[in-house]
Amino acid sequence: MIPFVDLKAQYDSIKNEIDGAIQRVLDSTSFIMGEELERFEEEFALFCNTKYAIGVANGSDALILALRACGISKGDEVITVPHTFMLQ
Repeated sequence: MIPFVDLKAQYDSIKNEIDGAIQRVLDSTSFIMGEELERFEEEFALFCNTKYAIGVANGSDALILALRACGISKGDEVITVPHTFMLQ
């Protein structure tokens, strides 16, 4: 079987960077709104060639913020896919 996505390979390719960032968060105990998030937002905004980027807790939060930014509110109809990630 050919896997749809190999998360282990993706993680292994940047393991030291990920583990270091996690350790810095744990060491600082800044689990919300800390320096790591601020650094990520700045670097991601640069990567996307935009002025701002906002880090959120999960994909659902990201979708809610995107819908609000588009003016979607309670009672509006939104048609989308039934799932956003494929598992093998």
